[in-house]
Amino acid sequence: EAVEVTLEAVQPLGPGYCQVLKRGLKDERWIDRYENNRKRSGAYSSGCYESYPYILLNFQGFLNDVMTLAHEAGHSMHTYFSNQSQPFHDSHYSIFVAEVASTFNEELVFRHLLASATDKKQRIFLLLQKLDGIRATFFRQVMFAEFEKQIHEMAEKEIPLTPATLRKAYRELNALYFGPELTLDNELEGEFMRVPHFYYDFYVYQYSTGISAAFALVEKVLKEGPRQYLDFLSAGGSDYPVEVLKKAGVDMCSKEPVAALLERFDALMDQLESEL
Repeated sequence: EAVEVTLEAVQPLGPGYCQVLKRGLKDERWIDRYENNRKRSGAYSSGCYESYPYILLNFQGFLNDVMTLAHEAGHSMHTYFSNQSQPFHDSHYSIFVAEVASTFNEELVFRHLLASATDKKQRIFLLLQKLDGIRATFFRQVMFAEFEKQIHEMAEKEIPLTPATLRKAYRELNALYFGPELTLDNELEGEFMRVPHFYYDFYVYQYSTGISAAFALVEKVLKEGPRQYLDFLSAGGSDYPVEVLKKAGVDMCSKEPVAALLERFDALMDQLESEL
């Protein structure tokens, strides 16, 4: 059922994209979805230049699992188109664009499910999930990125990075980003220690840029068709990531993609309030 929902949702990307994805999900067995002894948690898309872009899933049948399938399918289709179009040395794309293709598919699935929902409670649930997803993928990741920037600046100034210093900086950022209505307990101060992405320097901000670019591209595809987006997937690592996105019609050097995402967030909030 999740495969069918995903295939229906990506119809705006045209028959070529849909046929490849259907073949991968149904016939070529790209997905490892079954429980197994010592199978790692989470979900990943992985492969090499001449292999299928395989997907590891831990599927349990929840809405989040449907979104995860769409997300990882976005990565795998990005890899497929890049490998088909680029020589080996230009096929690997950066994280900056990788999270665009995955989040793009999630947004298509959300719009498809919301348009299909006939029950008010379903619509409320979907809207709450989407709003919380934007909060986690955009606002929270920007906060993470600011925390990361702060502690690098502290290190450059030779300020000792003690547990107390780090906890204080993280607490202050949470208070700044989420406002006085949020109750901050002492345990929250240490949350940064469980974020593995901080071990990969300046990784987290790319979730925020990725979702901004993805939402802009969804609007563009729905209005103008998929050609430029498919060219974006096929470009791989053949140019700088910002330039690849510019060719697809999204200028991440401007404020427009982020402003559009914030407007989308406001519109979804209004839609939720009208349903309540």
